[in-house]
Amino acid sequence: MPSHDGYSPLGMRRHERTSLLRYDSDLEALLAHPEDRKELERRLLRKLDTRMSILVLIYVLNYIDRQNIAVARLQGFEKDLRLEGSQYASCLGIVYVGYLFMQIPSIYGQAIHIPINLHDSVGLYVHVDRFHDVLFARLVLGCLEAPFFSGALLLIARWYRRDEIGQRTAWLACGLLIANATGSLIASGILKVLESVPGISAWRGLFISEGALTVSVALCAMYILPDFPKTSSSWLSPLEQALAVQRIREDTASNDSLDIQRPIHGLWLAVSDWKVWWLTAILAVYAFASSFHFYFPTLVQTIGYGPVTTLLLSVPPWLTAIVVVILVSRHSDHRSERFFHISLSILVGVVGYVVAISTMNPLVRYVSFFAMTQIHAAYTCFMAWASCSVSEPANKRTTALAIINTGGIAANILVSFAWPSNWGPDYTKSFGICVFAALLTVVMSWTFRRYLERLNERETEYQYQL
Repeated sequence: MPSHDGYSPLGMRRHERTSLLRYDSDLEALLAHPEDRKELERRLLRKLDTRMSILVLIYVLNYIDRQNIAVARLQGFEKDLRLEGSQYASCLGIVYVGYLFMQIPSIYGQAIHIPINLHDSVGLYVHVDRFHDVLFARLVLGCLEAPFFSGALLLIARWYRRDEIGQRTAWLACGLLIANATGSLIASGILKVLESVPGISAWRGLFISEGALTVSVALCAMYILPDFPKTSSSWLSPLEQALAVQRIREDTASNDSLDIQRPIHGLWLAVSDWKVWWLTAILAVYAFASSFHFYFPTLVQTIGYGPVTTLLLSVPPWLTAIVVVILVSRHSDHRSERFFHISLSILVGVVGYVVAISTMNPLVRYVSFFAMTQIHAAYTCFMAWASCSVSEPANKRTTALAIINTGGIAANILVSFAWPSNWGPDYTKSFGICVFAALLTVVMSWTFRRYLERLNERETEYQYQL
């Protein structure tokens, strides 16, 4: 078998590239020697993980752009724009209307969409001076960023085996937690600088600065992210590329996940599968269960500190959640189990909600925030579960993930109104909604698990009869 050690991931010249078919015999020999395959697979995953890691950074910035309005609220955003009643909640939720309309149509374009046109909405923030201006700017932001997460999940599903998806999805979903942690730190630093800059509101400069950073990273990502296995020859050796294709073929027992098929076919398969709609409903209910994170800086402020201190105190709960999410998802992958990992994470969050309901003691309430943030470990396990439960063919999975994600987005529009300021500072009713939704999520997940168990039992009986 010719050595594959001499191939550089980025250094192959065009005339040196070889068709995958030429390497079929080498690949067959490699598959017959587990140790050689294991070593090559390790190198392949190392290269792939390195390139895919930029997805996490994009998601961090993506989420910061959506949620920096919560930080702006601490810096006079409502006062400057003369917002009243539920207008702030409308500004928060309108971004998800853009997500709702653009989520499914966007998946039938490129393999993954990067929000490089974010500069359009960034520019709009320079001129906003009333409620309707903010609504329009936030709507544009939602439309531009909508395709990213579903496209990222699709890209992960096209490169990784089912027993690898959970961990990679967890790293991607950690972007949300990292954004909640670092977003507060970044915002506090930017606001500190902008306080001494005349002629521009601190919150307005915050929107512009963070939006410009997202655009810069997205432009770089265009040259870093891989395409699909069959078309990624520029950074893999031919043998590595052949192995990448073979891995997914083995995992799905089908070529469907490697080929692009008719979009309408995938759409029909997805919408006619009740599992897709049940998973969509679960994620929508979960969105209410975890809705506290939209108002997290406001909740932390209830323990009695100023804006900058509040932002700094918002960091530790999310840093703890990042560690827990990674550990839970890794254990979930290792045990090939999702339901109990989802349920335990949710129940820890419920404990945090109950504690927050029962007291306004600053120290105890702050400790409850650490428990609340653990609920996000359930999300990473859930998305891996959804991806594996609707795995074939590839065009069905693509559409299914978009539909499921759209369910969560639709719920987020309503979630924005579950935390009105007149329910504060204790927000007992809001936390009560979270508790009910969390327990309902567990029940719905258990129902889905029982259904999958019955399917497996029928399949086992059928195989036994054969």
